[in-house]
Amino acid sequence: MPDGATPVLAVSGLKCIFKTRGGEVHAVNDVSFELRPGELLGVVGESGSGKSVTMMSLIGLLPSPPAEMRGGQVMFDGLDLLKATPAQLRAVRGPGVGFIFQDPMTSLNPVFTIGFQLMEPLRKHMGLSKAAAKVRARELLELVGIPDAARRLDDYPHQFSGGMRQRVMIAIALACDPKVLIADEPTTALDVTIQAQILELVRDLRQKLGMAIIWITHDLGVIAGIADRVMVMYGGQIVENAPVKELFAQPRHPYTRALLETIPSIRGPREDKLNVIEGQPLIQREEPAACAFRARCPLAFAHCSIENPPLFAEGPGHTAACWWDFSTNAPRAAALKTTPAPRAGALNV
Repeated sequence: MPDGATPVLAVSGLKCIFKTRGGEVHAVNDVSFELRPGELLGVVGESGSGKSVTMMSLIGLLPSPPAEMRGGQVMFDGLDLLKATPAQLRAVRGPGVGFIFQDPMTSLNPVFTIGFQLMEPLRKHMGLSKAAAKVRARELLELVGIPDAARRLDDYPHQFSGGMRQRVMIAIALACDPKVLIADEPTTALDVTIQAQILELVRDLRQKLGMAIIWITHDLGVIAGIADRVMVMYGGQIVENAPVKELFAQPRHPYTRALLETIPSIRGPREDKLNVIEGQPLIQREEPAACAFRARCPLAFAHCSIENPPLFAEGPGHTAACWWDFSTNAPRAAALKTTPAPRAGALNV
């Protein structure tokens, strides 16, 4: 990834809410980031932190209602996708942005063959003939490790295992060689051998095509091995954004530290139980006015309940949204202007 390269995707101030019977849910809250050609951005966080909703909202994949975009800008090839027409969005999906969905069981149409579903984007977006599209579809199945690919083109989704359906979804997303690939937990249903093959495939595609990738996952081990940069999300917000090595070596947000502490270790004495993050992720019923993590944070103090922290610079390319300054092990000066200094480790929410 060249330094200073023009972003292939630039997101600014993205906000998305869901209208439910119980009121509004603020699922994405002022999210901003950039993705450069050839870069692999890892997005991590617990279920309910806003990872998938953020990425699906970029290319208009959320049903409206109940979803409603409340602001922001998503620039791709000079087009603001939030203002694009349905026809423009259809033209972007596939050759512009490919999407690997999290659940292969419900993402494939059960009444069409695998071959038809692979060939459709090839004929629609790349203008291939039926014969050429069939050849390319077979190559894609072979690429993702489906044995006897030529014969399996005529099979239906129910004739594939869960892991094989996930590989078919990956093949469909890669069919038109997109500039940006969004992968939502793409290896969750795969065994470790196939997972390693898919990760190697992703590395090869990045080198050959310069494809930019957003990889959503709970697996920090995978992120450590493939990502250039990591974006940690909580409560529909970015709480930390850093180069991958920097994030693992010097995490600057309590939530990031808590996630890293939940990773089992093979070194040191055997523990009786695994580390967990106490409590549950917050459901935002209104626009955040305070730190979303404060109720679960061991370092929370009075100001955390008064003001939602912005992203503070922690180093080159490293930002974190926390009122606690880990470099000094004390509250930031901005927080002390309005609240008294707490003792280290205090919880006051």
